[in-house]
Amino acid sequence: MDERFRYRGKDYTQREIDEIRDIIATYWERGRCFISREICRRWNWTQPNGMLKDMICRGLLLYLQSHGLIELPPRKKNPPNPLLHRRKPPAIEVEQTPVRGKLSDIRPVELVQVRRTPLEKLYNSLIEQYHYLGYTRPVGEHLEYIAFSYGRPIACLGWCSAPRHIGCRDRYIGWNQEQRGKGLGFVVINTRFLILPWVGIPHLASHLLGMMVRRISSDWERIYAHEVVFLESFVDPERGFTGTCYRAANWVYLGRTTGRGKDDSTNKANRSLKLVFGYPLRKDFRGALCGIL
Repeated sequence: MDERFRYRGKDYTQREIDEIRDIIATYWERGRCFISREICRRWNWTQPNGMLKDMICRGLLLYLQSHGLIELPPRKKNPPNPLLHRRKPPAIEVEQTPVRGKLSDIRPVELVQVRRTPLEKLYNSLIEQYHYLGYTRPVGEHLEYIAFSYGRPIACLGWCSAPRHIGCRDRYIGWNQEQRGKGLGFVVINTRFLILPWVGIPHLASHLLGMMVRRISSDWERIYAHEVVFLESFVDPERGFTGTCYRAANWVYLGRTTGRGKDDSTNKANRSLKLVFGYPLRKDFRGALCGIL
């Protein structure tokens, strides 16, 4: 009987586990990093931009070891986990003179993609200081934007790879588990949206969302070598948010999260239930995502 093991929504066969064991035995002295990369090379496990999916592979290896399915060589190094002792981004002071009036008063608004640029530190600082969730480094593919008006930052938006399991989103798209596993990389989530607290311009938030949907796919393709087909966002009603700006920007209300999180084992809500909004970037988004483009 071919026993299968599931990790991050993908099944691994006994044959694949045996191949991993053979690679570990062959390269035991080379260490865990080399083994992980060798598996990626043999399985052609790469991101659309050609980079190896090394971190996902390392997670798989640790998962298999924790379940007694493989044995990894000892760590050659044991560096501190930066997530356990996260340094807050240093504060960068910006002008805080109140910005009031109409949207036309602050135009043109310039939306700048700052990921991997010198302005990324400013984005991190503003999010840490003024967003209620603070700054945490996103996992996986992500882009970050600052909106400027006449050289002054007025807003920040962050986007990253979408969560695997969002029931209302999956039902709206209409894909099955296999299709979701292949197509999830074409869905991204708005993880941070900050209008700086001294900025009070009606309709600015929906205007920025409109600017985003016109350019995010091309930006993503330039950096990560693949397009984006569907956007999503969570809104926390327990904090008084209702998603007004998303509705005004023609996003679709999809439903609510279950409040259980990705590592739930109790089937009971342990966090607030978020409102989920979505925005297709292609008219044929269902066909594209279910047929994998």
